Amino acid sequence: MKHQQRHTYRFNPHTLKYEKVFVSLRDRVRRISFNVLFGVVLGVVLVFVGLQFMDSPRERSMERQLAQYKRQTRILNDRVDRAEKVLENLEERDNVLYRTIFESTPISDAERKAGIGGVERYAEFDKMEGGELLKNTTKKVDDLTKRIYVESKSLDEIYDMARNKNERLAAMPAIMPIAKDQCNVVSGFGYRYHPILHYRRLHSGIDMAARMGTPIYATGDGIVRVAGRNPKGLSGYGIVTVIDHGFGFQTLYAHMSGVKVRVGQKVKRGEQIGTVGSTGMSAGAHLHYEVIQNGKKVDPVYYFFNDLTPEEYEEVLEIARQENQSMS
Repeated sequence: MKHQQRHTYRFNPHTLKYEKVFVSLRDRVRRISFNVLFGVVLGVVLVFVGLQFMDSPRERSMERQLAQYKRQTRILNDRVDRAEKVLENLEERDNVLYRTIFESTPISDAERKAGIGGVERYAEFDKMEGGELLKNTTKKVDDLTKRIYVESKSLDEIYDMARNKNERLAAMPAIMPIAKDQCNVVSGFGYRYHPILHYRRLHSGIDMAARMGTPIYATGDGIVRVAGRNPKGLSGYGIVTVIDHGFGFQTLYAHMSGVKVRVGQKVKRGEQIGTVGSTGMSAGAHLHYEVIQNGKKVDPVYYFFNDLTPEEYEEVLEIARQENQSMS
């Protein structure tokens, strides 16, 4: 059977006949080229649309993994938040309870929450998808690590204080330097008018009026560091004694008429160290008594708890608060 060649016909309105259309080789090549080009363009467009709006199996797998990482990071973030609350409770108990018991200075928030590294430490997360969540979590973990380290060192310190509790309690200046029935508190800690200089200035101790020669006692166990008249750096105190009790405590006894101890001597609480006088810049027989804790002068009246009843303590506290004239 012979193959019949197909021809294209076109209706001619002038002759009212169908006429055979003859297509040149150039037209055929042009038509084929157009069809091929159109197919290529259409294919490229379809591929582009597919890549933009349809994920490949590998991309879908990576998206699932990324979503899983984000969920795990959020879970880790929640755990860090819970751990932070537990640590905050420990820090509060450390400052408010443990360090109060042992008369130790609390650790400041600035010390506990000091930063780690700088901005560059977390710059790598800014280039990552989901990097903000990872950066915040990493910052929290770093902060928590620092605070745990500080708290660990603090608990070590508290352990040492507890182990040395008996020595610390014996060293603490916990009694009045003059027997309570042999003296009167006449001026307290704070700004007072000076009887000799005639102007108002900080009175860094407490004045206890007593008869000349009344015994003065060490208020806690310690070692005598200063004993004598007008030592260097203590001008105006007259005859003065300074005892180092350890654990950050020192006591100073000024305007004495005489001392009964020497530098380097170990003394016990209640041991006589001298007698009341009026040496130096003094307006009368009395003892000027100071308590120094960790290099800072503090109100001595808060350390009379071993000698006074609650009623007596309230009375002494009330007198010490009066802004009157000091005796030195």
